[in-house]
Order: sequence, then C-alpha cells, then structure tokens
Amino acid sequence: MYGIIVLLTYAVVMIAATLLFTKKETTAEGFLAGNHNLGTVVSALSVAATWIWAPSLFTSAEKAYTNGLPGLFWFLVPNVLCLFFFIPFAKKIRKEQPTGISLSDYMYSKYNSKGVKKVYTFELGALSMLSTAVQLLAGGKMLSLLTGLPLILTTIILAIIAFSYSQFSGIKSSVLTDALQMVFMLITGVSLALCAFKFTGGYGNLLNGLSGHTGEFGSLFSKSGLDVFLGFGLPTAVGLIAGPFGDQSFWQRAFAVNKNKIGKAFGFGAILFGIIPFSMGMLGYMAAGTGMPVSDVSVVNLELIKNLFPNWVLLPFLFMIISGLLSTVDSNLCSFASLMYDKEKKFDVKKSKIGMIALLIISVGIANIPGLTVTHLFLLYGTFRASTMLPTVMTLKGVKLTAKSVYLGVIIALLLGMPIFAYGNIANIAIMKTIGSLTTVLTSGIAALIITKLEVRNETSC
Repeated sequence: MYGIIVLLTYAVVMIAATLLFTKKETTAEGFLAGNHNLGTVVSALSVAATWIWAPSLFTSAEKAYTNGLPGLFWFLVPNVLCLFFFIPFAKKIRKEQPTGISLSDYMYSKYNSKGVKKVYTFELGALSMLSTAVQLLAGGKMLSLLTGLPLILTTIILAIIAFSYSQFSGIKSSVLTDALQMVFMLITGVSLALCAFKFTGGYGNLLNGLSGHTGEFGSLFSKSGLDVFLGFGLPTAVGLIAGPFGDQSFWQRAFAVNKNKIGKAFGFGAILFGIIPFSMGMLGYMAAGTGMPVSDVSVVNLELIKNLFPNWVLLPFLFMIISGLLSTVDSNLCSFASLMYDKEKKFDVKKSKIGMIALLIISVGIANIPGLTVTHLFLLYGTFRASTMLPTVMTLKGVKLTAKSVYLGVIIALLLGMPIFAYGNIANIAIMKTIGSLTTVLTSGIAALIITKLEVRNETSC
C-alpha cells in the first residue's frame, strides 16, 4: 500500500500545483522557454531537481558504504562543480541568442549546417530517451518490489503521471513541480540523515563509517583511496563535468531563466543539489559504522531506513525517491519537445505533446528490456552527453571550426569512446573506464580541430 499511496499523493499534488499556479501555454516561447523570464529561486530549485537522477539518490549511499570517504567525495564533488563550470557558457549562449530554444538550434545558427543540427539533435534526443528510461526503470523496479505490480505496469504509471502535468504548460509545469519536489527532497533527506545520526550513536558511529564497511577507505590519498580515484573517481568526474553540456534540459533552463539571473540560478542550484547526495551518503556511512548486514548495497539507504525507523517513514522516503526520479523525467519531456521546434515553421503545441508521448513509449519499452540494468543505461547516456562537450565549448569560446569538422568530430567520438567506456565498466577494468571517458570527451574536439585545419589548408592550396 505504501507504493500506491505515494503514487496517488504525488500525482494529485503535482497536477493540482500545475493547474493552480500555471496557465495553459500554446506559444513556443511560453511552452518551451517560459517566456525567457523565470525567477532565480524557482529556477535554482529546478536545476537542482533536474540534476538529481537515480544514481544521486542511491549511488551516493552505496559509494559511501562500500568506499568510505573517497567513494562519496569523488561522486559528490564533480556533481556539484560541473554546474558551476556550466555557468559562463550558459551566460554566453543566452547573450548570443537571447530568445533561443535549444542547443541544436544554436549550433545550426553558428554553422548553417543541417548535418550539425542533426547530429546534435540525435545526441540530445538519445540522451533524453536513455535518461528517461533510467528513471522509469529505477522507480518502476522499486515500486514493483513494494506493490507486487509487474514492472511494465509501474513504468507505465510513472510515465503517465509525468506526462499528465508536463503537457499542460511545458517548461513552466516542469520548473514549478521541480521546485516543489526539491523542497520536499531537501526536508526529507536532511531529516532522515539527522535522525539516523542520532539513532545510530552519533559521531563515533559516523567516524567509523567514514572508512566504509570494510574499514579500509578512510583517506583520499591512501593506496585504497587512490584505487577508488582511478577506478571510479576519474572516469566519473570526466563524465559528470561534461554532463550538463550534452543535456538539453540545462540549455533549456539557460534560455528560460531571466538573463540577469542565470549565474545565481545555476550556482544556488548546484549547492542545493549537493545536499541530497550528501545526506544519502550520510546514511551510507552510518550503515557502515553500525556494521548492519546489507543484502543489496545498491539500496543500502533504503535498508537502513527499514531497519532503523518505523514503517511509516517509508512513505516520505519513497515520495522523495519518486520526486527525484520524475523531476528528471518531466525535464526530459520538455527538453525533447524543444528539440522538435523549428523556427522556420509555425509552432504546434500538439506536435510537441505527441513528441513527449513518443519519448515515453520508447523509454518504457527500453526500461522493460529483460536483463537491462540502471548501470547499463547510465553507461550509454554518460557517453552520449560527453561527445558534444568540446565542440560546444569551443564554439561558445569563438574557436573557428567548420561545420564538417563538428559533425564528424561528434560521430568519431561516439564510435571510438562508447565501446571502450562500456567495455571498461562491464569488465570492471579501471584503466579502460578512464581511457573511454577521456577518449569520448577529447576526440570530438581534437578531431574537429584537425579536420578544420585540413579543410582550410585544402582551400588555401586551391
């Protein structure tokens, strides 16, 4: 009943908030960009909620429990810093395109190339699809275990709920509900961490937990700490720093927030985001410090709550988890709709909504592939979003590139980096993970520079 109660409550709250505090949007500027004038606080809460995905809620606790201090450090710090690193580029794209809608449109305007627009639309769209599938799979599995309902039904229910409020006013619905979700996540996450700290023995237990459940990960610079850095920290940091640059959800928010409030919105959002994985990490530390037996380390925070708190505490915890997962889903729906926008054609809100439905249908299908795990999908979309980082950064920095070089650079990065990165993770080979991450990020930029020089040289010789 807990799962059913949480789903019904979540749906009612989000739909009611959308109907009460937003109006139905039919224009591109309203539905896709919030009329380019959203406020600081609501935008900051939305940025934070959008960046909270399944790993933020569970991997943070798992890494704290298994790898102690270096585990949580290398997950949390890059996750926060990447949003600060994104700020100057968000400001720059808004300055160059004050009424922009999407990154793919911006790149098209810079290179006047349908090939560039297509490859960016493919990357951004594929990321939205895989990210949505991850959230539906994680949430669907949890609800399936709690309710006994089949996975396909729980994923469909989650998809319907996210669409029900997102389709009403587009990005404004997403930002508003993100803000509500984030406030609840902050209250619940901090409260659970503080209560667990008190109930498990306070500082003594927490200090024991900082070394992980085996007691060997108490330092960032010990041999075990450096092993965590090489096997997990470095490839994770590379992927996370590149994350917002290949995610239309964040470019869409850069276009939607008031142009004078971009820095504050993303900076404040980064800090608010960090509180959630930090609080979940505290639960992992306290589980390690108590020596509590854990049957599944991937949900160690859930197991601690079930063992430590009364059963009713599962209700706010589950609401927090669903909020975190669906805040990303509704953001993906709006970002996918923005990728369908064409300035040369009249905006059709019905077409955008059909695009949202298509995204959900495909994502539900992916989430229900037998044997597929959250890790598998995370590997795929982590590589996708890293492939466009350098061409985007160089373009915003004014580096002269040709359309062909950008187009081929992204394709080459995907073809080379994805297999290496995926193999390294599946085989758990640290050096392969790092090489795959760096290959994906660096290849697109290096290839773009080389191809540009070759094209210029050929034109000069002719």
